[in-house]
Amino acid sequence: MYSFKQTFILAAVVLAASCVKVNFNEEGAGGGSNPDNPNETRVLTGSYERSIELTGGTYTLKGYVYFSSGATLRIPEGTIIKSDISQKGALIIERGAKIEALGTVEQPIVFTSGNPAGSRKRGDWGGIILLGNAPTNRPLSPAPLIEGGVDRRYGGENPSDNSGTMRYVRIEWAGIAAEPGSEINGLTLGGVGSGTTLEYIQVSYGNDDAFEFFGGNVNAKYLVAYATSDDDLDFDFGYTGKIQFAVVQRRPEIADTDAGNGVEADNDGAGSSATPFTRPTLSNITWIGPNGDPATEANLNYANRWRRSVRFAVHNSIMMGFPKGGFSIESEASAEAYNTDASVFANNLVHALANPYKVDDAAGAIISAADVKSKAEANGCTTYASPAEIMLEDPFNWDNPNYAPKTGSPALSGSNFTGLDAFFTEVPYRGALGGDNWLAGWSSFTPQSNTY
Repeated sequence: MYSFKQTFILAAVVLAASCVKVNFNEEGAGGGSNPDNPNETRVLTGSYERSIELTGGTYTLKGYVYFSSGATLRIPEGTIIKSDISQKGALIIERGAKIEALGTVEQPIVFTSGNPAGSRKRGDWGGIILLGNAPTNRPLSPAPLIEGGVDRRYGGENPSDNSGTMRYVRIEWAGIAAEPGSEINGLTLGGVGSGTTLEYIQVSYGNDDAFEFFGGNVNAKYLVAYATSDDDLDFDFGYTGKIQFAVVQRRPEIADTDAGNGVEADNDGAGSSATPFTRPTLSNITWIGPNGDPATEANLNYANRWRRSVRFAVHNSIMMGFPKGGFSIESEASAEAYNTDASVFANNLVHALANPYKVDDAAGAIISAADVKSKAEANGCTTYASPAEIMLEDPFNWDNPNYAPKTGSPALSGSNFTGLDAFFTEVPYRGALGGDNWLAGWSSFTPQSNTY
């Protein structure tokens, strides 16, 4: 038997030990599967089962870096995170974890290549993956694995799930393929819920998609996809979120071996009728293609490619300069959804070098390209023979673009927000920009020459 004094001492020792453990976990000084403090090592590596708050400056992302359920990664304004080149980095925020990346106009957060200026390449590192518990149209058990060789699952039953905040963030030179058809994109979102905040995010020189949404219903505003290899906005597996104010700019000399589109969307790979149907709601997007530049890659395709039983709503937007088509519908089910108004294409300005409105053979059994054009124009769309008629300032300047409407541009008026909910800011203009340039200060179209 212990004496009273021995019992008191033993209890004090146990209590002290438990307090140390709690402090380690809360303050990031220990615990979890990675005991290193990145603020001391300046390296993020391995798997973190505790919250980490970076202190600013420059860090190296080394290999696949995971934040597991219950952990939060906090990144302050002005932080630069460069990937190790030999161990190509990727940041994975798992289900139940969060990222709080809070940049500012003056000091955005930058994720970029570890190579010096002048020698950076697309695919120098992986990218950022957010995984949540929001619904998809995939089975719940087992939940689907996210692509990219990450071996983590996504999706659930909580549409308001919160994976954190990303605001004023640039993602440059990302995109690696773990295997053919299984890539990490600039920003990959798997089952991410509407409690998550995504605003002012630019993906540039990505080696796969810029933004890919696998199910979920996360909303976003103020996105930029620039010089992407594959698709700029890719929607799959029951994504039902909303996006307003986004710019897509294709560089003519950059395209994947597959096909590059401003939008590529599927209900799933088989074109099944699994629910919820993939149905993004988009407003005030500007899609800029290469417009016949002699350097245009053969695999650059469409501004919008809606295929495999997908549904959609596109409002108050501009598409111009794409070589093979503007608004393209593929598959019988996709055409049926548009023909019966389950999908909407309204109040848009449309130009393409060929086929401003296009249907494939399967869709053509339901509705012809001519009827698609008539329906679009009856719903407030205007079709242009030349992009000059849309009157943007300098959209085809590949290194220093200006997407603002000129005085007298048809883009300055004609928007209509009927049927759109309170998420959407009602503005008079169509396309991503009106009088205010929300890209100023934080975005960059010269990531090859930037010094970090």
